[in-house]
Amino acid sequence: MSIHKIAKSLFLTAAVLLTVPFLAVAQQSESHMGKLTGHSDAGKQLYYRFCWGCHGFRGDGSGENWLATGNFPTEPYLNIQPRNFDAGVFKCRSTPTGTLPTDEDLYNSVGRGFVMTNMPSWISLTNQQRADLVAFIKSFSPRFRGEKPGDPINVPAEPMLTVESIKHGKELFQKLECWKCHGQEGRGDGPSASTLTDSNDNPIRPYNFAVGSRFKCGVTNGDLYKIFMTGLDGSPMPSFADVVKPVEAWDLVHFLRTLQVTYKSPELTLWESTKEGAQQIAASRVYGTPTGSGIKQ
Repeated sequence: MSIHKIAKSLFLTAAVLLTVPFLAVAQQSESHMGKLTGHSDAGKQLYYRFCWGCHGFRGDGSGENWLATGNFPTEPYLNIQPRNFDAGVFKCRSTPTGTLPTDEDLYNSVGRGFVMTNMPSWISLTNQQRADLVAFIKSFSPRFRGEKPGDPINVPAEPMLTVESIKHGKELFQKLECWKCHGQEGRGDGPSASTLTDSNDNPIRPYNFAVGSRFKCGVTNGDLYKIFMTGLDGSPMPSFADVVKPVEAWDLVHFLRTLQVTYKSPELTLWESTKEGAQQIAASRVYGTPTGSGIKQ
């Protein structure tokens, strides 16, 4: 056999071997959000244009932005490993802990992004493109082929905001030991914070409520309610659905809003009108900057 034929044979063999690992990924899947139907073949093009650099060619969270190679010989560019789609475990869901998210959950995550991480909002994509992307993301994990998403939890109507609700939420924050991770002022600096790891055994920091106006999985009070009633799978944040009653969960929502001392929410305004609340907020607010400018924040 000539050298040319041997080289050609080796090339074809290598091509086949490289293709085999992706046969499962190539399986067709769909996503359904209302009147929208997403298709994985169209989503594949979007994924390999926008997503693979972080989430990896195989969707396992090992993209070149995470691996400590190339321009980053000692550590990755990202400080949090991107989601491993192959595992089929997702933080932001409307479904009970341990279950798959709905297509709409994934669709919302793509459009919203994840605050305090390198995952941006992909609102620049059309609704159809995001639906297609969700369909392709689902094709990475065998869970979506063998399991159905969980049923979304019921989110009851939010009770009227009262000072008593905030005070009870404050008591629950202590009783449930939320402060051990999130800290007494909700800054993510509790005594257990430095010991926490995610499902990939990577260090993970608790959410810092003192900055911004939104949360990991949304911006509304209803979004916050779902976070601690469903838990953030893949992280140390558990579900409290079996621990607190719905009305207690809403009390906790109202109190957590008061920890966002730079965001003028109705909860913060009401709490600040009380003597106890005003003292707490004044003690929590940061004055000045590291450069000593003296600007009141």
